[in-house]
Amino acid sequence: MNTLDAAQPPGAAWMSQFSDPSVWQSWMKFPDPSAFGGGMAQQAAPVMRMLSDFGAGLPQAKMDALRNDYLQKAMRLWQDVMTGKPPEFKDKRFSAPEWTANPMAAFSAASYLLNSEFLMAMAEAVETPSRDKHKIRFAVQQIIDALSPANFLATNPEAQQKLIDTNGESLTKGLQNMLADMQKGRISQSDESAFEVGRNVGITPGTVVFENELFQLIQYTPASPTVHEVPLLMVPPCINKFYILDLQPENSLVRYLVEQGNTVFMMSWRNPDQSLGNKTWDDFVEQGAIQALNVAREISGKEKVNVFGFCVGGTIAATALAVEAGRGRQPAASLSLFTTLLDFSDNGVLDVFVDEAQVARREQQLARGGLMPGRDLATTFSSLRPNDLVWNYVQQNYLKGKTPPAFDLLYWNADSTNLPGPMYCWYLRNTYLENKLKEPGALTVAGVSVDLGKIDCPVFVYGSKEDHIVPWEAAFASMNLLNPKKAKANPKLNRFVLGASGHIAGVINPASKNKRSYWVGQANGRARPKSPADWFADATEVKGSWWPEWAKFLAENGGEDVAPPAQPGSARYQPIEPAPGRYVKARAD
Repeated sequence: MNTLDAAQPPGAAWMSQFSDPSVWQSWMKFPDPSAFGGGMAQQAAPVMRMLSDFGAGLPQAKMDALRNDYLQKAMRLWQDVMTGKPPEFKDKRFSAPEWTANPMAAFSAASYLLNSEFLMAMAEAVETPSRDKHKIRFAVQQIIDALSPANFLATNPEAQQKLIDTNGESLTKGLQNMLADMQKGRISQSDESAFEVGRNVGITPGTVVFENELFQLIQYTPASPTVHEVPLLMVPPCINKFYILDLQPENSLVRYLVEQGNTVFMMSWRNPDQSLGNKTWDDFVEQGAIQALNVAREISGKEKVNVFGFCVGGTIAATALAVEAGRGRQPAASLSLFTTLLDFSDNGVLDVFVDEAQVARREQQLARGGLMPGRDLATTFSSLRPNDLVWNYVQQNYLKGKTPPAFDLLYWNADSTNLPGPMYCWYLRNTYLENKLKEPGALTVAGVSVDLGKIDCPVFVYGSKEDHIVPWEAAFASMNLLNPKKAKANPKLNRFVLGASGHIAGVINPASKNKRSYWVGQANGRARPKSPADWFADATEVKGSWWPEWAKFLAENGGEDVAPPAQPGSARYQPIEPAPGRYVKARAD
């Protein structure tokens, strides 16, 4: 994409120097032991330049304390090296025996970790507004992670030993891997040849019963002798694809729900091309979620359906129900939101990418039409965990010449989707930047004033304890936005469940494997807890998967058990093609 210099975010001038490797590589050099003060100045210089660019300051007293601590540790490390004492460090990047067997490699790792500690301590000591401080920490951490000696063949003893053991074959294979990834425009995180949508992922039996230019609607084949009469409509995120909820049979949430007696309808968002480059948030709500609601209701013959939304799919689903409420309609028997933001006060690590300048830049590029490339979105999300999602694969795939193992979740992670520019820009500004969705009447969508408090149905909210994209406390905030006038009269109308692990792994926690744990609140007839801390203080930890907890909620709001539908669709909505359909198979790359 073309850069727009007129709308550069704070710190842009400092960040621009990364195009010259000779500059940033010098920052991680260990200082000359005969002149630790000069070496310290070298370490501090890049961060001090960044602080100036951000308009931030570092008090001299704090800088002196950091310098003294650094010099003491540096001197001890140098003395250990001179006396032959191997340095001690606990970092999984340097856990292989080659790092400690080679004194120079051990010294390289230890000095890198010391310099990293000092640079992060400087970032933490900065006196600046919290948002800028978050950006500074993020930028410094990105540099530190990139400059690990494990990331370079010349300083990685594991890769060097592999080169020797294979007579150079590892280097040849690594170069082949790198060239193949350059052609794809991304780093391979999984053996993608091992999976194919519709062959071994996304294979729960079903039928596409409706489609328009934005989505296909799948109705899954019943797998139980009776089903709840109220069906379930699933609204997945339009960033990435729906089959995260239907990976392989043993970890498919869709298959589990069908087996629990639910008639499941799934939206499969289309991967937008240029023909959809002018679609808006209103379109995704009106032509997307509301259209899916209407079709599911008509096919099932029920006035209400249980509604589920995951991540941004939950934001779209809740907006759609608020629009319908503003029109005097209540089509939801219940609403379930998984790792979803409705109150964007806490954006997690994504906050570093959101400020007026960055949003304005995207608006200049895309607000009037065009596509936000899925590749750019994937790069952003990978940067949130660079050691796990970037540098690990540089080391394994390129330096050691290994083929990444087959992993269904990472295969899905690489199957990115584009977003229409106007829709994306509206979403950034009105939610992440200005946080208007939570304010009654602050937004108009599809011609209707949006008030989430008007949605009238039982609510199930799920958050993941280690989620870095939607912090669980931010997911909990939805509890105070939905059914706000019924908090005292019916404190159990809104239910919150907290699961272990992160944004994706916490959700995909199959009941059959009985792994991890989750927490449930104990309202016991009292008023609904208003804060996450209050809720957690009263919560009980339960071992195993939380999926049965949600299945129970759906059963409670599912009506009578009836015979399953004999055929998918209806007289009006005839079968189009077998699940998973063709929309999900269109790739952004």
